[in-house]
Amino acid sequence: MARPTGRVFVPRARVMDGDDVRRALVRIAHEILERNHGTDEIVLVGLQTGGVPLAGRLVAEIAEIDGSTVPLGTLDVALYRDDASIRPAPSQEATEIPVDLTDRVVVLVDDVLFTGRTVRAALDALADHGRARAVQLAVMVDRGHRELPIRPDYVGKNLPTRRSETVEVSDDGVAIGDLRGA
Repeated sequence: MARPTGRVFVPRARVMDGDDVRRALVRIAHEILERNHGTDEIVLVGLQTGGVPLAGRLVAEIAEIDGSTVPLGTLDVALYRDDASIRPAPSQEATEIPVDLTDRVVVLVDDVLFTGRTVRAALDALADHGRARAVQLAVMVDRGHRELPIRPDYVGKNLPTRRSETVEVSDDGVAIGDLRGA
C-alpha cells in the first residue's frame, strides 16, 4: 500500500488471516452487546481511515446477532492531533456523525492502537459533537508502546511489536512489516 510519505509497506509476516479477523469482530460485537446490555444509546464511530471499515463490519455483526441497527459514524482526527508538527501533512477525510452524541455511549473503532495519540485526538474531536455519557475503544490490534494512559475496552489481538515495525489491518488479515522508501 502506498503511503502519503512515499513509503511502501513491506509485509514480513501475516499474524491473522481473514477468518481470524472475522472471528475477532464477531467476538468484539458480542462483548459490546454484553457490556452495554444491548444497543440502546450506543453509537459506533470509525476513525479515519483504518477504523471505518471495521466499524461498518461491527455494526453488521451486531445487527446479525441482536437484530438491531446501531448508528454508525466516521471521524477524522487529523486537525486535532498534538503531533502534527512531526507528522506528514494529513489528508482530511469525511467526518459524519449521524446523531447527537449527548448522553450516548460512543464506541470508537480503530484498526491499530499504538501510542494512543490518535485516540486522544478522537476524544477532543468527539467533544464537538456532544457530551457522550461514556466512550469505549475497540481496536483490532493493540501493539503496545503507549505514550498516553489509554487502554482499549475491546481488542482483536494483542501484538507486541518493535517501535520501528508497522502493522497493517485489512479484510485479508493482519500483517506486520516495515515501511521502505519508494
